[in-house]
Amino acid sequence: MDAPDHTRIRRLVGRAFTLRRVEQLREPVRETAHRLLDALGTHGSTDLIASYAAPLPITVICDLLGVPDEHRRDFRAWTDPLVTPDPARPDVARESVVSLLGFFTGLLADKRKNPADDLLSDLIAVQEEGDRLTEDELMSLAFLILFAGYENTVHLIGNAVLALLRHPEQLAALREDPARLPDAVGEFARYEGPALLAIRRFPVRDVTIGGVTVPAGETVLLSLSAANRDPSRFPDPDRLDLGRDAAGHLALGHGVHYCLGAPLARLETEVALAALLERFPDLALAETEPRRRPSLRARGLLALPVTY
Repeated sequence: MDAPDHTRIRRLVGRAFTLRRVEQLREPVRETAHRLLDALGTHGSTDLIASYAAPLPITVICDLLGVPDEHRRDFRAWTDPLVTPDPARPDVARESVVSLLGFFTGLLADKRKNPADDLLSDLIAVQEEGDRLTEDELMSLAFLILFAGYENTVHLIGNAVLALLRHPEQLAALREDPARLPDAVGEFARYEGPALLAIRRFPVRDVTIGGVTVPAGETVLLSLSAANRDPSRFPDPDRLDLGRDAAGHLALGHGVHYCLGAPLARLETEVALAALLERFPDLALAETEPRRRPSLRARGLLALPVTY
């Protein structure tokens, strides 16, 4: 979607999904992180994706959207097959979409009658010069917030933990100076971001780059990962350096299509890592290898076995 439709919707959403609202989530995110770590005990082993990196963002999204407690188990059961689909069971993903459509239809109707202190209620209420979001736009935004806010954050947290455990000198430096964590999140996103490719682009005229002509209307896939390893922008780009100024990375987009949820993803990753490092001083990779998600689009883990 481009201007003017994109400009209009982003303006309306921006009035509801503010930096102030995101910062208000810091303490609830911290409490959720510590509750999940409490369940793991003080010593043992776990798949950190299943026990921590996945349940934390979905809990935050449920809080943000105002999903009632009694529906959260079903909500995650519908969401997981879409985030990590089974190629052998495409019917499960289709059924999940139908279930979520029905759920969001009912949830939006309830929020219209009984608005609460949550993002969906605010998106329903927000207006500018008499302009409001339509029902279809609200439904699309609910799905967008769910998947962008859930999947990307799971991958960002998981990738960051794996990078730290494979670079013990960086882990030691971060433990010694936890105040570096907010800036370090930017380097984690640059070094191994959650998305490999940008949204498809279509040239409006023939364009020649590096001697190659891309015809008008052709599909163009832009590699965010390649941009984030550009040596002309990031010296020694294949090295994880938590002291690096990673400003300008493209892990969460750029320009008019920059991810509206980027501040929330950064906050969740910062809080998740801070709690993990505080609670588990002996955190280490288990003997079982981490399992990558097979995907051209996303860069994330299906499993991250650790000991602590």
